[in-house]
Amino acid sequence: MTTPYAIRHFTRFTYTSPVSESVMELRMRPATDGAQRCLQFEVEVAPRARVFAYRDFLGNWVHHFDIPRRHTQLAITARAQVQIDLSRPLPAALGVADWAIVDGWRERGEHWDFRQPSRFAAWSAPLLAFVDGLGPAASRDADPLTTARAIMSAIHRGFEYAPNSTRVDSPIDEALAARRGVCQDFTHVMIAALRRLGLPCRYVSGYIAPQPTDEGPAASAIATHAWLEAYLPELGWVGLDPTHDVEAGPRHVRVAIGRDYADVPPTRGTFKGTTASTLAVSVDVTPAEALPTLDPAVLETSWSIEAPLPAENDRDPQMQQQQ
Repeated sequence: MTTPYAIRHFTRFTYTSPVSESVMELRMRPATDGAQRCLQFEVEVAPRARVFAYRDFLGNWVHHFDIPRRHTQLAITARAQVQIDLSRPLPAALGVADWAIVDGWRERGEHWDFRQPSRFAAWSAPLLAFVDGLGPAASRDADPLTTARAIMSAIHRGFEYAPNSTRVDSPIDEALAARRGVCQDFTHVMIAALRRLGLPCRYVSGYIAPQPTDEGPAASAIATHAWLEAYLPELGWVGLDPTHDVEAGPRHVRVAIGRDYADVPPTRGTFKGTTASTLAVSVDVTPAEALPTLDPAVLETSWSIEAPLPAENDRDPQMQQQQ
């Protein structure tokens, strides 16, 4: 069984006074890997700019451009058509002895980048206290797959999903203290917890397609989504979504992978100017055979955040949080 999706990702930066130049890189092109294929992708930029593309050190597609003239708005529209094949279900469990295979990876230095603490998946004191509080669920008493599922369920139950409750650069300690956050926070907490057990984990940036019967965060996909992939014996990379307490499936559209969010923001850029800015984002993921059109009515429902931006020649990342 194959599921096609049409995706439209619109981003608009509006400045209170003109900026003299914007340099931006995008990670918005869905991956072609395994059961997923990106059939079509295009980017439109206003003001008009020539867009270049390359792959980063992790194999993600990066599109970048420079607008070297004054402007008060920057609008980016990315459209894609993706096809996802249904994968075989995971087994009920692995073997407890498979932890020896995980230890072998460490001894040989395999998957080193994905086993270490990172900027947003740090082994802080609050993280260690949270993991200790999970008891046997966060230990090696069970096999690696069962343990990963148990930690995913514990995070889903123990944290409240609250859009815009954290910032794009919030450390996981804020989500751990409040026991609330967005998919970005849920994913970083789970990555840090699994890496403490020696399991290689990578952050996945992408989209999740809503269903009419959904309730909660999946019912209105207004921003990009995040989950993780853990490398498990016999299975390879396995997608796990702690925000929804499910294994990643045909509704999960992968865009980019990284050690954590810092490697894969949908937008990252700098500008020249002294101004304040509003960021507006809207995302549509639709099961369909044709690419969606840019519907102005949808733009009125986009969420936005406001923050002061820095003085002339300061370099400031313009990034979207994954909700």
